[in-house]
Amino acid sequence: MHDPTPTEPTEAPAPSPGTAAPIRILLADDHALVRRGVRLILDREPDLAVVAEAGDGAEAIEAARNQEIDLAVLDIAMPRLTGLQATRELAALKPGLRILMLTMHDNEQYLFQALKAGACGYVLKSVADRDLVAACRAAMRNEPFLYPGAVTALIRTYLDRVRHGEEDSDQLLTPREEEVVKLVAEGHSSKEIAEMLFISVKTVHRHRSNILHKLGLHDRLELARYAIRAGLIEP
Repeated sequence: MHDPTPTEPTEAPAPSPGTAAPIRILLADDHALVRRGVRLILDREPDLAVVAEAGDGAEAIEAARNQEIDLAVLDIAMPRLTGLQATRELAALKPGLRILMLTMHDNEQYLFQALKAGACGYVLKSVADRDLVAACRAAMRNEPFLYPGAVTALIRTYLDRVRHGEEDSDQLLTPREEEVVKLVAEGHSSKEIAEMLFISVKTVHRHRSNILHKLGLHDRLELARYAIRAGLIEP
């Protein structure tokens, strides 16, 4: 069987009439046999298609430049550029690209580095046949995917940070910021909020900017959803 060269693009199967186009995947691993096995797992799914392969991180970046892809599945340990380095480069090169790390390392340090670099999921090779397809679909729904041990590690690390005073375990926003969120979510203008809280409009804008940054939100609608979840206003 012919094994495509690392950066050789391959065409995705044409979608059936009336169905959505398959998710176009870049697969990067420095072991051809691993790539072949992973490709078999992915290509047997009608909504997934490996359209490009790479043998290291540098080739993965080059393939992403030359091929339209929706999702990159990267091994962590690769020559030239590691998967972590490639993730950072790809996240800057194509901000909308989803990236999954595929690794043999059940390692908290790698996990946190991968998430910090911009990966949205972390899949162990040992259970790739069980988890990888679900992880690809979760990534395209903009949902994180972590194996159970990784979730445990994240919770343990968060609780350690709380115990050491590095996180506020009870409240992410200050009481004043919660007041602003409540009033914004209820539809009040910045001028109205300033008058109700006896502060300047400029201070309202500063609070709102800080709130959006802390919560990772973008607009009034998302703030309203947060306010409902936090019990600040009635749904």
